[in-house]
Amino acid sequence: MNTRRFLVFILVVMVVIGSACQPAASPSDSIKIGESLGGNHGQTQPKPESVENPASVESPSGEPSTTENKQDGGPTRIDNAPSPQPTQAYQPEIMEGEYYSEESFPYWDNQFDDYGVNPFVATKQDHLSTFALDVDTGSYSVMRRYLSEGSLPPFDAVRVEEFVNYFDPGYEPPADEGFAIYADGALNPFSYEQTYLIRYGIQGYEVSERNRKPANLTFVIDISGSMDMENRLGLVKRSLEYLVEQLRADDQVAIVVFGSRARVHLHPTRGDQKRQILSAIRQLRTGGSTNAEAGLTMGYRTALSMFETKSVNRVILCSDGVANVGMTGPEGILSQVQDYVDEGVYLTTVGFGMGNFNDTLMEQLADQGDGFYAYVDDLDEAKKMFVDEITSTLQVIARDAKVQVDFNPDVVEAYRLVGYENRDVADEDFRNDTVDAGEIGAGHHVVALYEVTLYPGAEGRISTVQLRWESPDTSRVTETNGNFNTWDLSEHFEETSPYYQLSVIVMQYAEILRESPWAWDVSIGDLSKMAGRIRKNFRFDADVLEFIDLINSAERIMDHGW
Repeated sequence: MNTRRFLVFILVVMVVIGSACQPAASPSDSIKIGESLGGNHGQTQPKPESVENPASVESPSGEPSTTENKQDGGPTRIDNAPSPQPTQAYQPEIMEGEYYSEESFPYWDNQFDDYGVNPFVATKQDHLSTFALDVDTGSYSVMRRYLSEGSLPPFDAVRVEEFVNYFDPGYEPPADEGFAIYADGALNPFSYEQTYLIRYGIQGYEVSERNRKPANLTFVIDISGSMDMENRLGLVKRSLEYLVEQLRADDQVAIVVFGSRARVHLHPTRGDQKRQILSAIRQLRTGGSTNAEAGLTMGYRTALSMFETKSVNRVILCSDGVANVGMTGPEGILSQVQDYVDEGVYLTTVGFGMGNFNDTLMEQLADQGDGFYAYVDDLDEAKKMFVDEITSTLQVIARDAKVQVDFNPDVVEAYRLVGYENRDVADEDFRNDTVDAGEIGAGHHVVALYEVTLYPGAEGRISTVQLRWESPDTSRVTETNGNFNTWDLSEHFEETSPYYQLSVIVMQYAEILRESPWAWDVSIGDLSKMAGRIRKNFRFDADVLEFIDLINSAERIMDHGW
């Protein structure tokens, strides 16, 4: 038996004997495919100095890509849109203050779901892989919180795509509205089976802070008794202060709070009334049970009361997810507000706290409620979400976005999608626009990694990547695609771009933490050395430097047996 799981078993048995223990979610037998995200923890970081912006490369059907303008080792642009420079991030002044006392927590009280691990699929049996895009990052921040407490996260807390999408993939955004599609790949440095790791990437167009739509925001804040900690409600207050500082005069904010009951704490208020909004936030006090259903229902009603077609209309739920009154599951809660979701009110769920945190509820509410999920473990993460990436957080540029990868059965023997287990879409539903998929914010990227085996000596098209999405403004459905070929692969991992290497290292780190059967032969010590070799390329990127330190922290914890 795996040592880590044996220790968890002994710990749970001891707790059951002493009092009572909440049962862990049972592993899923079903195999699913599909989900993703990105970012910078702290401030927006420049690109690695040694890497130029990847060049645009046309890849007509089955023909070799033009490689004259391609940066050696960089990803191939496999659609045809040109690429501008990124816009300058907006940096506001934020009040500082004392923050915050750490809480100790029993690890077994947190709630996560195990969605299993995707297997290899024989291409001749099923050559299509279809999944909904997503930009959640909560799983990565949860992992960071666990390590800060000296513990590894539970294996079912790890969603690989949320780790990979936390980081900048090095893609240039398209010049016009829409998406750029990228792909690169190389021999898998972790496999003895001569497999390749192919990274497919989607990059959305950027919208500057000046040009973003007016925002009508409804904060739905959990003030139940379980939030009575400085790094729960206290951190919520400080995080929302960051967001309030970014508001413009044409924005509106309302606040709904809930404990045992829900009530409007602040009626719709113009964004230039910052003092009034901040005062309302700072006056929040805790008490009562947790009626998330009532809170979200009133929140959506409030959002609909100030709904404007040409504005961003969004509910932002801040909670530890401990719902214990009324409907308590994501399906039941969303069934009460589905009509509001269908009207075009988006949802962001932001998790706080640890100890009895319900990751499952927060993640599924976002996935099923046309939104995204983040977890705020410190003020740096709050600043990243509400300052550095404010436009991506607020403004949606694509609804029901789906990807279908069509592998060539004459070239590819088998493939497996790494992550996205709970974002599967039936292949036949790729063009079914009634099927819910993912919402993508301005400037967001989505990365998916596939491990593939090729037939010996086979050459030609490996895959066609198809992206389909609906415009939130016009409801027009658009589809674009691009090809990736054997001649686009690199035979040596070390010759690929630092961005590709980073994505692969992050992927493998998540695979190790979730105890994937495809990572049993990989040492985290070897992974630490690989990360150390690319450190110099990201010396100005605080997120990557922190990640390398987290690998080392995880290695030390593993060396001590837990």
